[in-house]
Formats: sequence, C-alpha cells, structure tokens
Amino acid sequence: MSQYTVRATPEAREAGAITLSVASLPESFGPAGDYDNAHVRAIAGHAGWTTEAARAISAGARGVVVVNPAPENTDDLDDAAQQSGTVVVLDQRWASNPAATAAEVAVRSMAGRAAVLDVVATAPLGTDIGALIADQLAAVVRLAGPLGNLKLLDRRQNGYTATAVLANGAPVALQGIIYDARPASVNITMLTDDGGARVTLPDPVAAWPATVKVTGPQGELLVPTIYESAHRTTWRRLKEHLDAGTLPSDLQQFAAVSEAIASLT
Repeated sequence: MSQYTVRATPEAREAGAITLSVASLPESFGPAGDYDNAHVRAIAGHAGWTTEAARAISAGARGVVVVNPAPENTDDLDDAAQQSGTVVVLDQRWASNPAATAAEVAVRSMAGRAAVLDVVATAPLGTDIGALIADQLAAVVRLAGPLGNLKLLDRRQNGYTATAVLANGAPVALQGIIYDARPASVNITMLTDDGGARVTLPDPVAAWPATVKVTGPQGELLVPTIYESAHRTTWRRLKEHLDAGTLPSDLQQFAAVSEAIASLT
C-alpha cells in the first residue's frame, strides 16, 4: 500500500503538528473519512494513553502514533501490538529527533569508556516539570541506555537536579531549567579518557537541526546535519515499518524511562 489514511484527536493534532507533518508526506499518508476507519490513529500521550492506544489496536488500527507520551506501564500495550502486528510509534520531544540515530551510535560506542555524562534540558516557562523530566530521560535512555541509581536531588518551580550512573559506573548529572532566555533543547555531553561526544537536540517546533560532535585522537567530527523535525521523522519511520511489516522498539525503550521515573517518586 503506497498511502495510509490518518485521523488524529484534536489534542494530538495540535501537540504533534500532525496536519503539517502528514501534508509534507503526501504519497505516504492522506486523510481518513472518520477516525474509526483510519489505518493510522494519532493520540495525545496524556494519562491513560496506553489504554486508548490499546482500544485503537482492538478496533483494527494498523498503526498508532502517540504524541508526547506520559510515563506509564507499556507491557500490556506492547503485548497487544505484538499479537496484532500493529505499529506503535512514540513522537517524543527530543528522543524522536532524526539526529538521534547517529547520536546514539556515537554515544554508545564510547559508553564503556565514559568518565561522566552531563545532561542539561531547557524548556520555556509554563512547562510541567514532570513532563520535562520524562522528555530528558527519554533522550538520555535513547542515546546512552538505561540509567542506574537515579536520584532527584532538588526540585523547584523553575527546575530540578538529579544524578544517576551509567552501565560502566560513570556518574550522570541531569539538570532541568525552565526559563525563556534561550531556545528549548537538551544538551548531552559525554566525556571519555581521550575525547567524547556533544549532542544538542532542539525542540520539534520547526526543522531546526541537531548538532552531534564526536571528539577523539583524530580530532573533532561533526555528524552530517539533518533539517527535519522530530514530528516528521516519526511519521516517516511509521511508514517504513508499515511497508516492511516490522515492529519498532519504541514501547520497550519507553518502559525503561517509565521505570526510571517511578523510582523517583
């Protein structure tokens, strides 16, 4: 099938820039006559999204897109998706950035020699701190893998500070800052014995490019720049899985994020 029909809830349409993203891929997606008959259903990731996604699967959806998912147990939803062959992809603020694939390769290739990982997330005034923590951890887990011994040291109205450790025991410092003095983004810096990696992932409100720099004995390498939003990348990835008949690992990766956040409460 060359084109899949799409319907989205109003909340998901606004949060995920779905109209623009789908319109930019006209040969892949088109509007459905009604929500119940759409090949792909898009929902907002507010509390209870796993139940809503499971209902879409039971109703026959071939694909489900979840925008900005809140931390929840995804085990039952993952089982339902596996049994039905339904593609469930998560459209996440930073973890879905198109540069995350190259950043993941760069960071994980040196994770065994990591000396420290420093992560600073910046969001505009009015951002929910819980949502910012989830977005930041999703990006870190995507790039560096699950964290151990996660602790929230301080939480205030305008931010928070947390610590954790990588698989090799290296310390992780996490900071969230809520203010309007600079564009929203997450900055991830890994230092090793002979270099490291620096990754900046912007908000998906436009096709602003991420920056991925790898430093080693050979000098500094800038990974090729990609001008595409995380929203559009999510829909392209959905189409690839639908065409190939494969299932993504989004829900399994997100389980690590939910477990980490649960340990903070």
